[in-house]
Amino acid sequence: MGPPTSKFPKVSAGCRAPGPAAPEPPGAPMRLAPSPAGPHPAWGRGPRVRDSGDGRRGRVFAADIISTVEFNHTGELLATGDKGGRVVIFQREPESKNAPHSQGEYDVYSTFQSHEPEFDYLKSLEIEEKINKIKWLPQQNAAHSLLSTNDKTIKLWKITERDKRPEGYNLKDEEGKLKDLSTVTSLQVPVLKPMDLMVEVSPRRIFANGHTYHINSISVNSDCETYMSADDLRINLWHLAITDRSFNIVDIKPANMEDLTEVITASEFHPHHCNLFVYSSSKGSLRLCDMRAAALCDKHSKLFEEPEDPSNRSFFSEIISSVSDVKFSHSGRYMLTRDYLTVKVWDLNMEARPIETYQVHDYLRSKLCSLYENDCIFDKFECAWNGSDSVIMTGAYNNFFRMFDRNTKRDVTLEASRESSKPRAVLKPRRVCVGGKRRRDDISVDSLDFTKKILHTAWHPAENIIAIAATNNLYIFQDKVNSEMH
Repeated sequence: MGPPTSKFPKVSAGCRAPGPAAPEPPGAPMRLAPSPAGPHPAWGRGPRVRDSGDGRRGRVFAADIISTVEFNHTGELLATGDKGGRVVIFQREPESKNAPHSQGEYDVYSTFQSHEPEFDYLKSLEIEEKINKIKWLPQQNAAHSLLSTNDKTIKLWKITERDKRPEGYNLKDEEGKLKDLSTVTSLQVPVLKPMDLMVEVSPRRIFANGHTYHINSISVNSDCETYMSADDLRINLWHLAITDRSFNIVDIKPANMEDLTEVITASEFHPHHCNLFVYSSSKGSLRLCDMRAAALCDKHSKLFEEPEDPSNRSFFSEIISSVSDVKFSHSGRYMLTRDYLTVKVWDLNMEARPIETYQVHDYLRSKLCSLYENDCIFDKFECAWNGSDSVIMTGAYNNFFRMFDRNTKRDVTLEASRESSKPRAVLKPRRVCVGGKRRRDDISVDSLDFTKKILHTAWHPAENIIAIAATNNLYIFQDKVNSEMH
């Protein structure tokens, strides 16, 4: 028996009207101090990098909740997006002689408003400003570029630095006003004078009107010229230089919407082969497509789907099997997927079943009914690979996040919390107790706070540095081995 239609992942062409916009957070976000810790799986904690809201009163504004986290390709920049449409970019501080271990510190680099709330007059629906995804483009010159998207519109942003200004114009004065030509008696060569560093963010392209339904993912192609965007029923291919048209490469919309049985939940390009991409569905399947086969990739090249065990069939089976995130490994050989209770590793050469399955919070299996009632069962957790594809990470409830070592098969549960966020503190492994004897530091499954959840995580592409978004706070963690290398 499947779930009732009222709880099935819905396809909607608009979204609810956003709540009142929160005021800008006072002052600049806090500076990060890296924290050496013990060897894996122990990690060090730094103080929260970003804290938006009223910490004294414990209030969290909806607009300040972080909705996406993404490192750039070098790991020197880290971008976050929030429900208020803002993008905050952090830059890694260079190592200094006075502070030889400061290279793990990330400081605020730039903040800008990416999206504003809009109103669709044809459908009488408001479009939220929430940033759904951020993707960095490979750096081609001194400037950096990133894509950000809300439910409907994708924008390409250029981030540049300026530390010099021209002076000595012939026809303009120091304030930029035109001079009286009769006063110009000689010509001079303008010169560049040093100035305080200024970071400028400018919109370069706006890709609009490409999606009827909500955009859930964007992915930049390895050819560095194209990218794709996916909504509930379609995937479009865009050229980064062309904004007025895109090519539809996947369309699963049935002729009669009453026949709809699944929706697209995530998609990503292969890291090395520009013709390959994968997309996941609410039924728990993965489809690998090859754009060389046909212009419209409705017929997949490979279908990755694990057969369901009839003995584990339950009322909630369809919901908890929905894939919320899919990521190719850096090598391109494997795929990592996250559903509600597990993370799975798939080999591109074996479609029948995943080669590895890790239980994230299996202790919640007995609480699916209450999680269904409070809608937590529909939470979409992300997952991440480390730089060598040997460790995977994903979030959980109570501000817990999980790490799984693929080689040693060891796993650890860690917590991102404000109470113990002291500089250079060591994260202690946490354990959830289901029943029986409890250790002193164990937490009961009945005591878990389901309003505190780690949905968005990111791993530095080369080092053991991770970014964790916990509601309106951003935490950076760094292991001891990594910090001692600097």
